Amino acid sequence: MHSSAIFLIEFGAIILGLGLLGRFAGRFQFSPIPLYLLAGLAFGQGGILPLDTSEEFVAIGAEIGVILLLLMLGLEYTASDLVSNLKTQYPAGLVDATLNALPGAAMALLLGWGPVAAVVLAGVTWISSSGVIAKVLADLGRLGNRETPVILSILVLEDLSMAVYLPIITALLAGTGLAAGSATLAIALGVAGLVLFLAVRYGRHISRFVSSDDPEKLLLVVLGLTLLVAGIAQQLQVSAAVGAFLVGIALSGEVAEGAHNLLAPLRDLFAAVFFVFFGLHTDPSSIPPVLLPALVLAVVTALTKIATGWYAAKRAGVSEKGRWRAGGTLVARGEFSIVIAGLAVTAGIEPSLGPLATAYVLILVILGPLTARWTEPIASRLQARFGKTAPVAAAGEVPAPRPAEDQDPVDQA
Repeated sequence: MHSSAIFLIEFGAIILGLGLLGRFAGRFQFSPIPLYLLAGLAFGQGGILPLDTSEEFVAIGAEIGVILLLLMLGLEYTASDLVSNLKTQYPAGLVDATLNALPGAAMALLLGWGPVAAVVLAGVTWISSSGVIAKVLADLGRLGNRETPVILSILVLEDLSMAVYLPIITALLAGTGLAAGSATLAIALGVAGLVLFLAVRYGRHISRFVSSDDPEKLLLVVLGLTLLVAGIAQQLQVSAAVGAFLVGIALSGEVAEGAHNLLAPLRDLFAAVFFVFFGLHTDPSSIPPVLLPALVLAVVTALTKIATGWYAAKRAGVSEKGRWRAGGTLVARGEFSIVIAGLAVTAGIEPSLGPLATAYVLILVILGPLTARWTEPIASRLQARFGKTAPVAAAGEVPAPRPAEDQDPVDQA
């Protein structure tokens, strides 16, 4: 059979399979990410039916998926929002980084993987999944809750930290010296600072230049600009994903909203391909040996994320129930953990790191929606059991309506 025909059959089967898996996940109201990873494991190295012809195209699609994930995240925020979050929530961001990065670094060192792998695994355990968390908040009807801005602030700070973190691990994985690594970091910080400055001062002009009433032209300009900037950023040894994130920040208003609506289907398509690609490059037989450390990491970092959300919500004056909800919602890891681990897998830094990251994400992407829903009720029951009365909601707190089973008169205004 002609190679192009085999390619179409393989890639068409991948897309069709992803659609069916996504539909299955939607019916049972959980994230499709673990199913995408499992699909990659099934058809990758050591899987049931390895794919050969379409692998190169899937690799390119996976890279576009990462770029679109970061672009869409950047479109959610304005430059002024980012500056405000940096000023008010940076202590919570420092606590988040400390509590959640250290367990990953410690585990890598305990496994004897060395300092570079420790820095990579620290990032894997640190970053929460913005995509999964956004879906969970919408599904639970919590977008209007008082703790939700706190959750989003933590996510924004984590995403901003990637502008510093990714160039560091890129330099480490490439084996460059201290001078080259410092130059890469300086370039990354300079580019990030310049884009933020331009977005704050000239955001309207940039958006006006990109703006178009024709959806086709708007899609082509935004997508072309994003890929161009991402490519230039990568050429300068700065992460292409960070370049895409900064493009999203620079766009605002109706342009950002229009671009978001047009690019959302493309983001979903290529992001799914990315998760499959990561699974394709992980041998299923390599997961059982790292399952125990992955489970230990998942339990420890689930607790540290709950502590992070509780602390951040307390600083914002949110009631105790809202603090538990914030902590439980932050537990999910997903796309960013896989992105970071993918860099290490590509560099060949540690063969077991990819399987451990895959197992870790699979555990927490399933556990995350459950902790978001049940952390606060379980904490309330434990407090009642040990004789502690649930506190009255903070003055002025008016939580958004939630599903009937999630209502609690103590938590109402």
